[in-house]
Amino acid sequence: MKFRQIVEFRTSRLDEFNAYFDQWITASEGDRIPHRAVLQADRDAEDVYLLTVEFSSHEQAKKNSVRPRTGEFATFLRSISDGDLTFRNLDVVREQDL
Repeated sequence: MKFRQIVEFRTSRLDEFNAYFDQWITASEGDRIPHRAVLQADRDAEDVYLLTVEFSSHEQAKKNSVRPRTGEFATFLRSISDGDLTFRNLDVVREQDL
């Protein structure tokens, strides 16, 4: 079953996030566990973003969470965030292209 994690954060430093994420994508080529990421901006809350990361399974997400590269990414995200990060862990029960 697919698994998604949503990380909600607030930052005024989105350019730094995008630059770091681009570097992370390049550095992790061929050695990355997550297979999809979507960054969304909350239209109703200034500087609030939701990063959705998709994995093939919850087990794969758990493997990813203990990797050094994942820890470095989380440390960076905390450093540019104005406040705490909020995590939501979701099993994909149904997915339908419409």
